Amino acid sequence: METITAIATAPGLGAVGVVKVAGPGVTDIISALGWPLKPRHPVLVNLKTIDGDTIDSGLLIYFPGPNSYTGDDTLEFQGHGGPVVLNQALERFVQLGARLARPGEFSERAFLNDKLDLAQAEAVADLISASSAEAAKRAIRSLEGEFSRQVQHLYDAIVHLRIYVEAAIDFPEEEIDFLADGKVAALFADIETELAALRAQARAGQRFNDGIRILLIGKPNAGKSSLLNALSGRDSAIVTPIAGTTRDVLTEHINLDGLPAEIIDTAGLRHTDDPIEAEGVRRALKALETADIVLYLADAAVDKGSLENDLRDLLPPSVTPDLILWNKSDLVGVAHNSDHTLSISAATGAGLDQLIERIKTLAGITPHESGFLARARHVDALDRCAHALTAGRAQLDGAMAGELLAEDLKWAHDCLGEITGKMTADDLLGEIFSSFCIGK
Repeated sequence: METITAIATAPGLGAVGVVKVAGPGVTDIISALGWPLKPRHPVLVNLKTIDGDTIDSGLLIYFPGPNSYTGDDTLEFQGHGGPVVLNQALERFVQLGARLARPGEFSERAFLNDKLDLAQAEAVADLISASSAEAAKRAIRSLEGEFSRQVQHLYDAIVHLRIYVEAAIDFPEEEIDFLADGKVAALFADIETELAALRAQARAGQRFNDGIRILLIGKPNAGKSSLLNALSGRDSAIVTPIAGTTRDVLTEHINLDGLPAEIIDTAGLRHTDDPIEAEGVRRALKALETADIVLYLADAAVDKGSLENDLRDLLPPSVTPDLILWNKSDLVGVAHNSDHTLSISAATGAGLDQLIERIKTLAGITPHESGFLARARHVDALDRCAHALTAGRAQLDGAMAGELLAEDLKWAHDCLGEITGKMTADDLLGEIFSSFCIGK
């Protein structure tokens, strides 16, 4: 493998900057620089140009492989954090035989050298880009291998079941009806239960990674814009007593108790001949297609008797709001709370804490859970694994076709392997690591 180098700290001015070098040529570079280095012992040096001019004074540290981040011999120069100085240091290491690293190449080498599996490598990038303390905490759990351990346990369980099924197919002379003896069914049920729990955790982990889209809909003057302002903590939307003030889709990015969210305010739903307002209503209904959670706001003071008709008249038949919010509850003094309704007051803030908890529950986040971070591709792989098991279940319960069951189990097995990198195609690896920052 070639020796690579990159600036590992963020662009811009800083007190300290780091340039990393990794690969088989590190020891040759150390010899060329002329400093005897002990492993993991920082040495204060003057890094010089090829002409002998001092570039910077800083610490040089040698990490021999395999006890390094990438598993390769690694060298770090920790100097002053000016871009000119760091680029000169980078150029010097290139002159000594390294080449510029591609985005994510250090983490890719850690994966290829079995220092990290693919899910852990992705967690490195997710930790760097975490948008909240909770997302960072979950990324750390993924980096420490929590997600990978659960995937591996399920992977091993499917391997065990495959061995049993395929051995029984290979030795039919034993005259054992292996599909009906109860063992396969018991193992299969355990795998299905474990996969369902893992999928739920992964979906919640993806929410902390990608965020959620929350759509506020309802009749004019129900308080959608007031709720947007209350949740975002600023006057993002114009609020007036005049019905139909909001004519377009208004979006705010906020943090709901650690959960990144996109709150979308929309025009009030009603039948109108005003072409501008009608366009706003059309856009509000269009936004339903991409929303993760739909909150329908109703005026607790005036809409109590008309809610069912309003939902039937104003929303497409296929849409059912995830939660009905009875806003302006401060004006009526009566709460209407149930599994699908909640009384709030956007004006006073009453009920907003409960609303945030309801939103987290709708997003699949269990209170006080110690979850991990996940990506869309992880959720997709788990969904395909579940689809394979569903097909296998049909073979087990219906056709009793052992060969087809074995194929479905192999399919499920391969899907799990994609998550940790056991079965991942090279083009997917390139796509994943190209999204990393260059120094990582």
